[in-house]
Amino acid sequence: MCGLLIVSECAVSVTVFYKDDVIARGQPADFAAALRDLAPLARSADLLAFDDETGRQVDLELDAPAAPRPRGRPALGVEAREITLMPRHWEWLARQPGGASVTLRKLVEGAMRAGRSQRECLDAACNFLTVMAGDRPGYQEAIRALYAGDRDNFDALCVLWPTAVARHARTLAWPQDAS
Repeated sequence: MCGLLIVSECAVSVTVFYKDDVIARGQPADFAAALRDLAPLARSADLLAFDDETGRQVDLELDAPAAPRPRGRPALGVEAREITLMPRHWEWLARQPGGASVTLRKLVEGAMRAGRSQRECLDAACNFLTVMAGDRPGYQEAIRALYAGDRDNFDALCVLWPTAVARHARTLAWPQDAS
């Protein structure tokens, strides 16, 4: 299993569950103070947060706001990393207006605007369900129905689960139906 993602002040939207009910949804900064005011938990597993994009469990940083970033490009979140491309790819990128970095950023932004693929949505629902329903009856069959696109069977299999858990899984898997 992957480690937890740590979420502090950023643009990530999360859904927070207390036991099996949704108690917060949105940007962590919007509800961090309310979560800090909760009474001490009997079990840390009673309060779980999930990234609304990936369905992965995240760890919320509720203690203190992040320190302000220094001025300059790092303040924009620009990060230098290495990528490996074939020579013909580098040649194509070099011919583009603005060069390789601008072109790659535009390509990535375009793909992000296009939204998540159906497979990414199903994977997000599976990530969420592994944590919240992995030990519940019908879990394995529900995951099979999820990836088979059998919504009716999926709904039938998760009828014994808490309503908020089943509803959030459906929202992650089929976001176009959530509106």
